[in-house]
Amino acid sequence: MNIDGIILSWHWSPFSLAALGLLCLGYGLALGLMHGRRPEERPIKRRQIAWFCSGVLIVALFLLTPIDAVARTQLFLAHMFQVVFIITFAVPCILFACPDWLFSPLFDWPVTRALLKMLTQPVVASLLFNGVFIFWHLPPVYDQILLPQGAYLYHLMLWSLFLVSFLNWWPLIGPNRQLHHMSYPAQIAFAFLDGEPLQLYAFIIVFTGVVLYPYHVPAQFLSAYADQASAGALLLVPGIVDFAVMSPLFFRWLREHEEKARLNDERIQAILEARAHAEEEEEEEEGEFARGVFFE
Repeated sequence: MNIDGIILSWHWSPFSLAALGLLCLGYGLALGLMHGRRPEERPIKRRQIAWFCSGVLIVALFLLTPIDAVARTQLFLAHMFQVVFIITFAVPCILFACPDWLFSPLFDWPVTRALLKMLTQPVVASLLFNGVFIFWHLPPVYDQILLPQGAYLYHLMLWSLFLVSFLNWWPLIGPNRQLHHMSYPAQIAFAFLDGEPLQLYAFIIVFTGVVLYPYHVPAQFLSAYADQASAGALLLVPGIVDFAVMSPLFFRWLREHEEKARLNDERIQAILEARAHAEEEEEEEEGEFARGVFFE
C-alpha cells in the first residue's frame, strides 16, 4: 500500500517477536506460579491483567506493524512515535501490571536486591536512560542503524530503551517502593529534571536547521528537515506526561503538609489545654490551702 509516497509493508522482526513472546511468557509464568503457591496472600487483580495487555498491545502495534518499516526506512517522525509511545505509555502500563509480590523472589536474594536497588536509584536510572537514548541517536551511530543490514540493531535499540525506561519509571510508579523512600518534593524534582536532557535534544533537532538523520522522506509528503523537526516536537510529549505526573505529586505533598500542620496544631492545642488545666488545678489547690489556713 502506498499513501502519498509512504510505503506500508508488513515486516515481522524475529527479534522483537521473540522478545515480546518472552515478556508475555515470563509475566504469565511468574504470575501463575507465585499466585498458585499462596493464592490468598498473592491475589491477581483483573486491572493488572488489563494493564499488561495494554502495554503489550502498544509494543506490538509499533514494532510488528507497517509503522515499524516506515520508522526504519522513511520517516524519523514515525521512529519517534515508536519511541515516545513505548517509553511513555507501554512501560508504565507494564509496571502497573506488576503486583507488589511479583518481584519478591528477587528481593529475597541479597545480590539481586542490591543490584536492583542500585539500578533503580533515581540518579543512576536517569543517567542510564538519558545516556542510552542519546547514544543511540548520535548521528554516526544512528546512520549505522539505518543501513539495510541494521534491522536487528534497530530493534535492539528499541528494546534497550524499553529496559532502561523500565528502570527510569521505577522510582515513581514501580512496585516494591521500599527500595527507595523519596519524599514528594524529591519525586517532583526527579520527574522534572529527568526529562530535561530529552527536551534539550528535542530543541536541537527542531532548531538546528540541518538534517541530521538521512531518511528517504517522500518529497510529496514533507521535506526531510520538516520530518526531523516534527519528530523533535513529538519528543516534547514525555515532558507533558512528566507535568501530568508532577501535578498529583504536588497536591499530595500539599495535603501531606496540611495534615502535618493540622496534627501539629492539635498537639500544640492539647499542650495548651493541659497547661491551662494544670494551672486551674494549681489555683484550686492554692485556694483550698488558703481557706484551710484561714479557718485554722
